[in-house]
Amino acid sequence: MIRVVVSGAVGRMGKEVVKTVWQADDVELAGVVDTYGVGEDIGSLAGIGAAGITVQEDLRTVLNNLEPDVVVDFTAPQVVAGNARIILECGVCPVIGTTGLSPSDIDDLRKLAGEQQVGGVIAPNFAIGALLMIKFAKEAVKYFPHVEIIEEHHDQKVDAPSGTAIKTAEILAEQRGDFHQGLPTEVENLSGARGAEFDGGIRIHSVRLPGLVAHQEVILGGLGQTLKIRHDSIARESFMPGVLMAVRKVMSVKGLVYGLENLIFED
Repeated sequence: MIRVVVSGAVGRMGKEVVKTVWQADDVELAGVVDTYGVGEDIGSLAGIGAAGITVQEDLRTVLNNLEPDVVVDFTAPQVVAGNARIILECGVCPVIGTTGLSPSDIDDLRKLAGEQQVGGVIAPNFAIGALLMIKFAKEAVKYFPHVEIIEEHHDQKVDAPSGTAIKTAEILAEQRGDFHQGLPTEVENLSGARGAEFDGGIRIHSVRLPGLVAHQEVILGGLGQTLKIRHDSIARESFMPGVLMAVRKVMSVKGLVYGLENLIFED
């Protein structure tokens, strides 16, 4: 039985993880952490009935007291790096779904994971369909190197672009090598009209509206044709199979893995 602590348990994603872990046969909900709902029963907050597990506020104290196997973190960009360090320092395997980690943060955490000899997973997206979208786009960009990304999320998402969009751009830029797209003389009559520019001229456009959950489209252009590869998460349940997969596999991982695709796809 894998003992799991959920960090950020009172948030939208956190409550979904709580329900998923609670219902899984091979995973045990050991504890929950959040700065909201402290002292309340997480089962009542997550809609699964009284669980006998109350929300605690201090992550390090919870980990020292409960000694779980895994922590699933869905918190906020401004705290995720600190949380990940605490998890690794306590010798626990982190499964990080919170976006906002910088490349230097990831490098520091990878080093710490090595020092602690603890496996970990950082996943910008846990939806299997989103990972397939990136995989297909990686193949397509070999033939259609001109590419732009449109990502759409609910209006409560605090960071932009999304972690999934950045991960996609990283993979596509690496696949294209030295290729650079775009018109050098292009002029923006309104600042930001062309979106954020990633390496090699890949543009990322972020949409934030109520009614959306998580959506991304990769548009590739060629001579006389375009190719669109799109994924839509219409409910947060879409992420849960990937979360459980990461929880089940993370303790056998060596070091810190960035991207769930590294656990499920073999190139």
